[in-house]
Amino acid sequence: MLAGRFSAKHRIELVDVPEPTLEKRVPGATGPGDILFQPEVTCLCGSDLPYFNGEAPEFPGTIGHSLHEMVGTVLGTTGTKFKEGDKVLAVPTNQRGLFQRFVVTEAQAIPVDLRLPLDKAIMAQPLGTVIYALKKLPTVLDKDVVIVGQGPIGQMFNACLRNMGAREIIGIDKLESRLKMSPRMGATHTICNAKDDPVEAVKRITNGAMADIVIEAVGHADQAFNLAIALCRRLSHLLFFGVPPETIDGLRWREVFVKNVQVHTSVGPDFERDFPLAMRWLAEGRMDLSPLATHRFPLKDIQTAFETFRDRVDGAQKVLVDFL
Repeated sequence: MLAGRFSAKHRIELVDVPEPTLEKRVPGATGPGDILFQPEVTCLCGSDLPYFNGEAPEFPGTIGHSLHEMVGTVLGTTGTKFKEGDKVLAVPTNQRGLFQRFVVTEAQAIPVDLRLPLDKAIMAQPLGTVIYALKKLPTVLDKDVVIVGQGPIGQMFNACLRNMGAREIIGIDKLESRLKMSPRMGATHTICNAKDDPVEAVKRITNGAMADIVIEAVGHADQAFNLAIALCRRLSHLLFFGVPPETIDGLRWREVFVKNVQVHTSVGPDFERDFPLAMRWLAEGRMDLSPLATHRFPLKDIQTAFETFRDRVDGAQKVLVDFL
């Protein structure tokens, strides 16, 4: 079978690897079993790019890096949660999911709601991370919220905040191509900070008050923590969702201190609550995230898929990869 391997910076290749096998369960063992999982529809995430770009501390990493948003079929199991043939959303350990088949604990998988086609059900994985993050915040009802970064995650925050009753939902991004989608996903205002001063723009929109809540959804090398701090009002909340670099030089922490800003971080959603709720929201039609799936490639074109996602070609948001 095939698996992915980064052979150099900005270069991924498909190589042959042995088929995985399920180990027999020890008699009397407790806890979750394992499943042999076959991805069918997968999706690239911003946290996969550091591996592709050669920026991850463990680059080049191991075979199978980096992919973790996927839905597919259970081919076998040693547990009781699923049966052979079930459609599930599975999250591999340490983002090592770039295999045509792999073994994963059933505790890191949830059923796909069969009301959804797989290319819509897959959005429950990133949406689950957004739901988990929003649970860290106080009520957003009637609040002015700024989301810095209007990639797929920023757009999902837009959609959730609209459903949750935020007053102003202000999307900020340097790319106008991404901002074009923001109103459709729930933003009430958009600001291109490659052209306009975002601090002055938010001040104007909020009549000088600034934001009750700021969400940083950029992360990595392009993190915008200082901009997020500048957009906060006194006694506000700042949610740092974007995966941060190891260190951030020049961080304006004193401003956080003086404004009495509460800072929240978010990683590690719950498989019993967050991902199932995201799947339910999508299946019940509470929000439609299908416009975010802008590009789609077969597995043989994984290199082009990564390049399209990295370079945001033609306004790329979510880039899907078909394994079958």
